[in-house]
Amino acid sequence: AIARDGKEVRFVGGCVRDAILKRPVEDVDIATQEPPDRVMALLEAAGIKAIPTGLDHGTVTAVIGARRIEITTLRHDVETDGRHAVVTFTEDWREDAARRDFSFNAMSADREGMVYDYFNGLEDLADRIIRFVGPARERIDEDVLRVLRYFRFISVLGMRIENRIEFDAVTASAERLAELSGERIRDEMMKILVGVN
Repeated sequence: AIARDGKEVRFVGGCVRDAILKRPVEDVDIATQEPPDRVMALLEAAGIKAIPTGLDHGTVTAVIGARRIEITTLRHDVETDGRHAVVTFTEDWREDAARRDFSFNAMSADREGMVYDYFNGLEDLADRIIRFVGPARERIDEDVLRVLRYFRFISVLGMRIENRIEFDAVTASAERLAELSGERIRDEMMKILVGVN
């Protein structure tokens, strides 16, 4: 429905990572070059329920039966406060990937299964290395939750630490976790604790 007018649509983030690892895919996220108001219109024209989940951030949720799929317009962070961002929309896939947390979460895939990997995520997955996209401190300053996500992927996916500077940036930011809601901390901690590592 979203690609009807020829704009590119790709699967992004964790669903691509998990499919490559042959793990169960629970959440499907899609990215598009279409602006959010156009996404809403295209979904509704196709008879798909569209919920404006976060239009300022470019996110619309498509509801198909019991399934919810987040569709987000490609974006670039203009300003962040450690949890929320002011964004501008873009049509540049690499620019959108550059704002993601880790190399293996910055990959995207089209409907035919072609994987787009701008930051060596495939190699890092194969080597089981956790690596930030860009400077670790910048990624953490954009979203403090990444401190816990770092350890979640070590626990759940068996990733290993290759870069001591990144590890030090993560641990030095631990006191900033107080900026997050208790619910966000609880959710990430539970995921860490049930991981095989």
